[in-house]
Amino acid sequence: MANPAIEPLVANAWYLAAWSAELPDFEPGRQPIARTIMNQPLVLFRDAAGTAAALEDRCCHRAAPLHLGQVVNEGLQCGYHGMTFGADGACTVNPGEDPAGHAVRSFPTVERQRMVWIWPGDPARADPSEIVDYPWHDLAEEWPFRYERFELDCNFMLVMDALMDQTHLGYVHAKTIGGTPEFHNAAGQITTRTENGVRIVRHVLDHPPPPTFTKGMAFTGNIDRIAEFDYVAPASVRQFTTAMDVDRGAVENPDQPGTFRFRLFHHATPATDTRCHYFWSVANGYRQDDPQAAQDLYDDIYPTFLEDKVVLEAQQQSILRDPDRPLRLRDHDTGVSGAHRALAAFVRRAKGKRPAPAIAAE
Repeated sequence: MANPAIEPLVANAWYLAAWSAELPDFEPGRQPIARTIMNQPLVLFRDAAGTAAALEDRCCHRAAPLHLGQVVNEGLQCGYHGMTFGADGACTVNPGEDPAGHAVRSFPTVERQRMVWIWPGDPARADPSEIVDYPWHDLAEEWPFRYERFELDCNFMLVMDALMDQTHLGYVHAKTIGGTPEFHNAAGQITTRTENGVRIVRHVLDHPPPPTFTKGMAFTGNIDRIAEFDYVAPASVRQFTTAMDVDRGAVENPDQPGTFRFRLFHHATPATDTRCHYFWSVANGYRQDDPQAAQDLYDDIYPTFLEDKVVLEAQQQSILRDPDRPLRLRDHDTGVSGAHRALAAFVRRAKGKRPAPAIAAE
């Protein structure tokens, strides 16, 4: 098959630009956040009304980067000549001259569920209903969570590939969430096509609990582990993982209170063709009455993302050295191939082309 490891970027889509908490409350003099998304240098800030905004990181006067400026009551002030721009990009202050007719590019921005999303493509096509839904961020009492953002030197779809191919857990994450490789290789997997992606459900049954699981909960012996990964094109995965003692009906009823369970949200926002911002959050669903449990889970799962970072960045370098060599898919890769087909269909829709005939997931 063709090499799927450096997927082209599609602008007509919603991408996670920042966690809401990364943009603190408005305060005059505060500097904006500089962030490259889809090869576009941006600045992110809150205006005096508390609205999250995204502008191009370039003043229309003399091209000075706006991230060198500061937030003021009238908007974002350029640090070179003091021109100031509102959340819509229009110039609000032009010292000594009329601000009318001056502007910088702004990007449609939506803040919901503790996340700030932007649309880098044609603003006329930006539909907020297309933003991936993740309601658990609004249920912090039931699902207390912690969040993070990594910068990875790899194409965004390599992150999605790793999430949709869980057989690597026993090798890359043996000391944390993985456990013994043969149980992951022998796991049952159901792969189904969804409206805008693909979903895999893995049953890893009757196996010793891995270290991260035993730190979170005491088990009597071997466990049944159910993992669900829902890829939503172009760049999101919603994950639910649960584990419980064998013979408790994990396959029939995986979301049982009183079991070891957690939710993860993953999103890989492209910075360039070979760099991305990896946003992830992890929510504790097993000891909600223990304030320390969510922090302990975050602390223990954090190293697994560093392990992935090492492998993904090295994988990208190998691909760049020999980009024409195709990647080989194995029987375990039905989730990966399904995700790439879903992305291809998404790209066709984003470009206004008719979708290809549906292909059922393996």
